[in-house]
Amino acid sequence: MSEPELLVERVGDVTTMSLNRPKQLNAMTETMVADIIAAAEQAGRDGSRALLVRAEGRAFCAGRDLAGSQPGTEDGGEVLNAVFNPMVRAVADLTIPTIAAVQGACLGTGLGLALACDVILVADSAKIGSPFAKIGAVLDSGGHKAFVDRLGPAVALDLMYSGRFLSGTEAASAGLVSRAVAADELDATAREYALAVSRGPLLAFQESKALVRELSDEGLSLAESLEREVGAQSRSSRTADYVEGFTAFLERREPTFRGE
Repeated sequence: MSEPELLVERVGDVTTMSLNRPKQLNAMTETMVADIIAAAEQAGRDGSRALLVRAEGRAFCAGRDLAGSQPGTEDGGEVLNAVFNPMVRAVADLTIPTIAAVQGACLGTGLGLALACDVILVADSAKIGSPFAKIGAVLDSGGHKAFVDRLGPAVALDLMYSGRFLSGTEAASAGLVSRAVAADELDATAREYALAVSRGPLLAFQESKALVRELSDEGLSLAESLEREVGAQSRSSRTADYVEGFTAFLERREPTFRGE
C-alpha cells in the first residue's frame, strides 16, 4: 500500500498534520488537499486547542503538483476556486491557534497554506517566494494579500517580477513570517510551541485571533479597536480561565487553563 499523503496525529490537545510526499517536495495533489481540509475541519470540532502544520522531508511544499495540470485546456482560476482556495479558507477560518513549521521550499499553494496559519516558524535556510513568473502564472492562494500587507507593494511586486526567494532569516526580518530558527531545531521548536499554546487560555486566544482578523480585513480605527477590545475583555472576564489566571498570579503559581 502507498503511504498516505497527509499524516495526522493528536497528542494531548495538539493536532499535527504532516505533508507526506517528501520525494516530490510535498507538491500538492487533490487528494492531499482534500485530506488537509478534512483534518482542519476535524481539528476545529474535536476539542483540539492548537493545530500544527508541518512536512516530512527537506521541503515544506513546492506548491501544486503540476503533473496533474492541463495547460491550454484548464481554467486556472477554476482550479483555485474548486481545489486550493477551500483549503486556505479551511485553515485560515479555524478559531483555534494554528502554527506552521516551514523548512526548505515553501512556494505556491504550500506558501498559501503556511500563510493561512497564525504563526509561521521557519528554518533559517528556508526558501520563500513567488516562482510563478517562470510558468506564466499569477501568485495565488492568498499570496498577494500577505505580501502587500506584510511587505508593502514595492517588495511584493519585486518578488513577483523577479522570482527571487527570501531565506527564512530574510522572511522573518521582513515580517512575512513570525520568526526563523536553526533548521535542525525547527521541528522540536514548533512542537514545543504548539504544546505551550495548547495549554494557554484558549478563549482569550480566540478573542485576540478574531480581533486581529478584523483589524487586518476591516482596517479598524483606534477608536473601533478600543471598542472591540472592550467587548473581548468583557467576554474573557466571564470565563473560568480568566479567574484562574488572576488567582494563580495572586497566589504566585503557574495557572492551569482549561479553555473554559
